[in-house]
Amino acid sequence: MKRIVVAITGATGAIYGQRLLSMLRDHGGWETHLIMSQAALLNIREELVDGRQQIEAAADVLHSIRNVGASIASGSFLCEGMVIAPCSMRTLAAVANGLSDNLITRAADVMLKERRKLVMMTRETPLNLAHLRNMIACTEMGAVIFPPVPAFYSRPIDLCDIVDHSCMRVLDQFGVHGNIQDRWQGLTGERAETSTPLQPERQ
Repeated sequence: MKRIVVAITGATGAIYGQRLLSMLRDHGGWETHLIMSQAALLNIREELVDGRQQIEAAADVLHSIRNVGASIASGSFLCEGMVIAPCSMRTLAAVANGLSDNLITRAADVMLKERRKLVMMTRETPLNLAHLRNMIACTEMGAVIFPPVPAFYSRPIDLCDIVDHSCMRVLDQFGVHGNIQDRWQGLTGERAETSTPLQPERQ
């Protein structure tokens, strides 16, 4: 049984955290540890019907954001890594500057210091210079900045398709692979035939 930490913060897009938990449960073999910020709870109430109950039910272990003494606050807690889905700019800034002021930012700090996978599904637009610098800082420390950008080549039918595709790509980071039909398969036959082949450079 592998273990992973999933955090939901106050940025819009709580459905990403919900779907990640559901997909990990459906896949099997994973123990999920969930943390939600107070701002996340407000967003969940606005964005998802019965969202809090469904999210908590999909997790194996629920941690209070105030419990900085939780098991996941220690590097001795063995896990594959952590996903912050979605990741607010406030949480991004705290992680970038090493501010372990709650369990989410402390757990993220643990992932970085132990050289474990930390995936941050950042949600904001447009980005100001502070946001960009904080993303650079986290990347330099080993985190993966993973904005949930829609992929239209899979021809999504609804919002669920768009969300699931991003969650599938995040889970790829942890070796959980699924939804083969939604992956890029190259140009279709018609497009491949009409595309212009690349010409080799002349010496």
